[in-house]
Amino acid sequence: MIPSLPVTEPLPVFPYHPDPVGTGAIIQSDAECSCCSRARGYIYTGPVYAVENLSGRLCPWCIADGSAAERFEALFTDVLDDIPVDRLFAITQRTPGFSGWQQERWLVHCGDGAAFLGTVGAAELTDHPEAWASLREELGHGPWSLSQAEQYLKALTKSGQPTAYLFRCRACGSHLAYSDAT
Repeated sequence: MIPSLPVTEPLPVFPYHPDPVGTGAIIQSDAECSCCSRARGYIYTGPVYAVENLSGRLCPWCIADGSAAERFEALFTDVLDDIPVDRLFAITQRTPGFSGWQQERWLVHCGDGAAFLGTVGAAELTDHPEAWASLREELGHGPWSLSQAEQYLKALTKSGQPTAYLFRCRACGSHLAYSDAT
C-alpha cells in the first residue's frame, strides 16, 4: 500500500478547542491514522479513553467528524457538569482533549462547555482576573488556609506544576480556570 501524502486541506475547526496546534494537542506528523488509514500531516497527541491504545494514532479529521469516537467507542475528555447532550457529545467525542497531571475535566459556563485555551501559570493569569477568581473559589472549598491558597496560586507555572487550565466561556466571554498538580 502506498502511503497517502499529507493533505493540504485546512485543519478542522474545533469550537471547544480553537487552537489545538498551539496547545500541543495536535502536532505535525507523518503518522498514519488508525481510523482512516491516511497519513494526513497531523496527528492528535492528547488523551484517548478507549479499549484500544490510540495514543498518537488519530488524525484531527477523524476526531472532528466523529468517526474515531464511533469506530473505537472513544472519548477525548470528561465533562462533569450537566449540559445538553448534543454539546456533551461535541466536546467528548468530536473535540481534541488536553493532557493534565490528573484526570482532565472540561469546564462549563452559561450552560455550555467553555473553549479550552491552554495551560497557564500565574504570569499568564494576570490578564484574566475572572479566571483568578474561579481558581480562588476552587481552592476555597479545600482544606487550605487563605495564605496557603495564595502561595499555591503564585506558584502556578505554564509548563510545569502546579499548572492551571484556562477556558473562555463561548457565550459571555468570561475566562475561567482550574488548577492541577501530581
